[in-house]
Amino acid sequence: MSNFTLTSKKSQRLLVTAIAAAVTLLNIGCAAMENRPVPVHDPNFAPVFPDPEAKSVNSIGSIFQPGQGMLLFEDSKAHRIGDLLTIRLAEKTNASKAANTTTAKSTTASLAAPTLFGSTVSHNGRDILSASLSGDNSFSGDGASSQSNSLSGNITVSVSQVLSNGNLVIRGEKLLTLNQGDEFVRISGIVRPADISPDNSVDSTKIANAEIIYGGDGAVASANEMGWAARFFNSGWWPF
Repeated sequence: MSNFTLTSKKSQRLLVTAIAAAVTLLNIGCAAMENRPVPVHDPNFAPVFPDPEAKSVNSIGSIFQPGQGMLLFEDSKAHRIGDLLTIRLAEKTNASKAANTTTAKSTTASLAAPTLFGSTVSHNGRDILSASLSGDNSFSGDGASSQSNSLSGNITVSVSQVLSNGNLVIRGEKLLTLNQGDEFVRISGIVRPADISPDNSVDSTKIANAEIIYGGDGAVASANEMGWAARFFNSGWWPF
């Protein structure tokens, strides 16, 4: 009876310890989810601000006041450093590739029995110096690959540089914090002023040297990420 009581008490302590450890790990996991780091802005896509204008002295009594003029006939399109430009993301790519290779090779060689002093060299009535060789080799391989991507939406960027020919170097990013993760869109490139629409927007397909990055992290991104073991078995390091 005494041994049974001691064993029961020991089991209870182990059970309480296991429950406490599980609760602690659960609290740590919840705290990690709640204290998820805020996405960091990439300095390579940070906006560029124009140089501040020098303060002018107001001339009391004059009708025209410097710095308070209205530009009634100036184009509202982006054309200076720091101006904003809306990019209409309309990216859609489709790619497919197929390959089929078949090779075959057949080789045959024979050596007749040589003669020595007019007669063949034989043993028990069989030619022992005659030989023949034949071989077949064939290969067949098939391969196919297809990929499709689509990205749509809008993102407003700023002009970071005006080139000597008038083209605009633009860059910018958009960060979205959602309930199950964070997403970001980053874009940079060169825009021709003639391609900018009257509403101060341009299609992403008309951006030269375009760099468009879309990504994110969080629960959804982690669910779509392959584990380290699976990555190893699908990498070039796995010999089979």
